[in-house]
Amino acid sequence: RCDAKGKEISELRIRIIGFRDFYADGASAIEDSGFYNIPEQDSEFKKFVSELLPRGGGDEPENGLEALAMAINSEWTKGGDKRRHVIVVWSDASTHSISSDTIKNAFYPSNMPDNFDELTNWWDDEQLGKMNESAKRLIIFAPDASAWTEIGINWNNTIHHPAKAGTGLEDVDYETILSSIVGSI
Repeated sequence: RCDAKGKEISELRIRIIGFRDFYADGASAIEDSGFYNIPEQDSEFKKFVSELLPRGGGDEPENGLEALAMAINSEWTKGGDKRRHVIVVWSDASTHSISSDTIKNAFYPSNMPDNFDELTNWWDDEQLGKMNESAKRLIIFAPDASAWTEIGINWNNTIHHPAKAGTGLEDVDYETILSSIVGSI
């Protein structure tokens, strides 16, 4: 897709953060791959993705905002002339709120923002986060609900593709996903 659009990629690093619900799934709420260097680690990347299964979660909503916070705080590369830091969120659920008042269990990450406004500041303020303002991109495939809608409307460099809740994103076609990602590079 990149070749067809005349976009050259000199370095590609991919990190997967699978998320569920800290309240229902405890230690298995997050599956974090760390970064893979592609194409050198293609087989490891494919293995991780193939073993990611939709399970658990307990209720609806899920802890998608915490996964987004983890992604924003990634160790982003600083090299390259036309660097892009792209986060793609796939979810068929709304989000639990991030709040310092939320009852947290032993598995809840300690380095989370205290509330949605602080998460927004991580995205908006280059000094607070690890993402370069001109490099960051956020593409969301999630229901038109709760925080996903607010993020899509109010956060810069963000595209929200509303999806039908609870269907495993079966209504989102592969071409739309690829076009959105390549268009953001």
